[in-house]
Amino acid sequence: MVKKAIEITPHVENLFGNRDENLRLIEDSLHVSIDLRSDSILLSGPEEAVNRTQQIFADFDHLQRAGVLLQNGELHALIKLVVADPTATLRTLIDSGRQRSAVGIKRMVNPRSPNQKKYVEAIEQADMTFGIGPAGTGKTYLAVAMAASALLAKKVSRIILVRPAVEAGERLGFLPGSLQEKVDPYLRPLYDALYDLLEKDKVDKMLEKGVIEVAPLAFMRGRTLSDAFIIMDEAQNTTNEQMKMFVTRLGNNSKAVITGDLTQIDLPNPKRSGLLEALHVLDGVEGIRFCHFEDADVVRHHLVQRIVRAYDSHGRAQQQLPLAMGEETTMPAAPGVRPTVQKTQ
Repeated sequence: MVKKAIEITPHVENLFGNRDENLRLIEDSLHVSIDLRSDSILLSGPEEAVNRTQQIFADFDHLQRAGVLLQNGELHALIKLVVADPTATLRTLIDSGRQRSAVGIKRMVNPRSPNQKKYVEAIEQADMTFGIGPAGTGKTYLAVAMAASALLAKKVSRIILVRPAVEAGERLGFLPGSLQEKVDPYLRPLYDALYDLLEKDKVDKMLEKGVIEVAPLAFMRGRTLSDAFIIMDEAQNTTNEQMKMFVTRLGNNSKAVITGDLTQIDLPNPKRSGLLEALHVLDGVEGIRFCHFEDADVVRHHLVQRIVRAYDSHGRAQQQLPLAMGEETTMPAAPGVRPTVQKTQ
């Protein structure tokens, strides 16, 4: 157990967070005590933990002096990443974010959890990356951010955003309006991410010129996608045949990111999900990385994290419930089909 006093620097209180939540996070995670004195801040605990805590304070002061102002939500997420990963520091995370954020990106591309960090690094290193996990974990947003950064840095010449339109059975002809109006409802989350990262006028011009292409999965058949950053969202709703078709579209100087949530499969037969099959078929293939997210990675409203956990717990409890003799169970069916009823023997 060691004790170390560090200097109180200007605006150090910004590090503390709302109701000192950042200090509590550091104390609970690193098992240190942080005591604010009149002339210094006293740190006490195991030597390594005290040194890591001192590094957090020093990095924060350096970033403030350099003009980097972090909102508390972002700062809290970065501190959570630093205390979880001994190799990470606030300065290295910000520096990495700057390198990923090309000129023209409105927001710095910074992971907010250890799994997000692995995901971003996998996208940088691999030709094809699968991001699998629950809603709100940043799978799609980070992928679009990395694509926008690659495009503006001229590493690729176009972005192609793809989604399976399962609700319309990939047959969009009966919907009213133009083709763009038909597919927009299914692709809206991708547009939202683009508009959040880039100026609206710039996005609209890129869409008009075909530099950014947004299309349903059915339109990918027969194409070779070269010099492009390709993202397929909601991949859990692809069939086995569709997934095989998509992953074989990759051309020269291209990178693909495939995202999905296996708990939200909308196919009539969930076991036929192309994402589920790809997990087994492509595991171990050189150049392909799989990144799995958990409820702890949820970066939306804190309530979303608790909702995801509640549904997971409910699902596990339902699987473990034994059926009483003669009890009727309703089997799920495809939309528009009457569910079947089975009795236990």
